[in-house]
Amino acid sequence: MDAFIAAASDPLIWSSLITLTVLEIVLGIDNLIFISVVSARLPEHQQARARRVGLSLALIFRIALLASIVWIVGLTQPIFSVGDFEFSWRDAILLGGGLFLLAKGTMEIHDTVEGEDPHASGTGKAAVTFAGVIGQVIVLDIVFSLDSIITAVGMTQNLPVMIIAVVIAIIIMMVASEPVSDFIQRHPTTKMLALSFLLLVGMALVADGLHFHLPRAYLYFAIAFSMGVEVLNLLAAGRRKRKRDASTAELREESSEAAV
Repeated sequence: MDAFIAAASDPLIWSSLITLTVLEIVLGIDNLIFISVVSARLPEHQQARARRVGLSLALIFRIALLASIVWIVGLTQPIFSVGDFEFSWRDAILLGGGLFLLAKGTMEIHDTVEGEDPHASGTGKAAVTFAGVIGQVIVLDIVFSLDSIITAVGMTQNLPVMIIAVVIAIIIMMVASEPVSDFIQRHPTTKMLALSFLLLVGMALVADGLHFHLPRAYLYFAIAFSMGVEVLNLLAAGRRKRKRDASTAELREESSEAAV
């Protein structure tokens, strides 16, 4: 009990907790966007459940990985080398996950822009299953969780602090998943930006797997700037729509008065 009170009163513990929580939330944006995009292909009554299951799996995977810190560290050990280039299991996972994101993002953009052929066999929402969507989420959960946990392990070795940070971050993401998904689906342009963001993240994972590190801050700044511009566009479009509606209402009123 005394040890717990001492730990709770240690400012370094609280500083680590806040830093890791923010880090987990930022790194979880990729996961949240991916889950929102793929769950949208399910029937409407299954979408919220898919998001909850996907984020719950993310929490389970991250806690399991945190409990396997020695194994995580072992993943960074090279499995083969070619000259000065050393390739580890971590590199393989990041490379595979990045290629998967690039392929998935490209296909989603194609379906969004070109539209789906309802007569084509095996395509469209009818071919998408709940298990299939959760399977895709699991694959990306592993990749995103691995990247997140390796970063967390590099910041602190305090396992309870890391677990608490992950739990807080996932709870916040669960609360935010519904409005984020609804916003993306209501505005096709923001969905395209989200898919473009997934392509950026996929390219960053491929680069990391090949030992070309791209700071995530650059990617998040790019998407934040794009989203900021898009928000201004949506506000301007909303004002134009209100003006058109007001003008239409005035014309109708004038027509009604003239008819009388």
